[in-house]
Amino acid sequence: MPRQFIDISVALDADLISDPPMIQPDIEYLDHRQTGDQVASFFPGLRRDQLPDGEGWAIERLRIATHNGTHLDAPYHHHSTMNRALTEGGEPAATIDEVPLEWCFSNGVKLDFRHFPDGYVATPGDVEAELKRIGHDIAPLDIVVVNTCAAAHYGQDDYIHRGCGMGLDATLWLLERGVRVTGTDAWSWDAPFSLTAARWARDHDPSIIWEGHRASIEIGYCHMEKLANLDRLPDHGFEISCFPYKIKRASAGFTRAVAIIEEA
Repeated sequence: MPRQFIDISVALDADLISDPPMIQPDIEYLDHRQTGDQVASFFPGLRRDQLPDGEGWAIERLRIATHNGTHLDAPYHHHSTMNRALTEGGEPAATIDEVPLEWCFSNGVKLDFRHFPDGYVATPGDVEAELKRIGHDIAPLDIVVVNTCAAAHYGQDDYIHRGCGMGLDATLWLLERGVRVTGTDAWSWDAPFSLTAARWARDHDPSIIWEGHRASIEIGYCHMEKLANLDRLPDHGFEISCFPYKIKRASAGFTRAVAIIEEA
């Protein structure tokens, strides 16, 4: 049966504004003309002009954070412990190299929340209403991705301030039904910090800060951030592959997230 592959990842691009300045990626590109001497240095007596067209290799040096580009957050990113609702006292939060691989390849479900305004915090009722609209019942290990209005602003100055977020209760609603990987096309699974800060200034309620992330304290889970092309996906009936790069003891890993659609 033929399959359609849809890339739902963004490219790691230092020329686009995709993160706050403190973690904006930097990429140094070395082309073939710049590296001929590097190649020649491995072979004593070899001159660079003896290489084809005097060229070496193309190579890049990266100064990046594990949360640049499309990435999968491990429970360890959210808090030092997880699974307090499942195990008395909880347990140490899993780092990205400990995330079960079966979490990262499963059936996908898309929630279209593009109509919610920037900074809105989605509730369990919002999730249930959308699932009713698309005619889907959540199954264990479904990978649930949220299409927000943020994707249209990717690479622009206001990207990190765009999109709705998933609240604590909405996230737990999914986790209690066996979801272990979620995702968003926004900068964060939670509402933008700048807009949450306005609520904090008004109410001084610390429970609203990173509330969707902190759901992992109760039930450990992973989520992807900076997804792309979610508007090209059906509501359900596809698979998602999002295996993370294996970095020892890390809080996240880069992923080439791909949606796979079986075609009749």
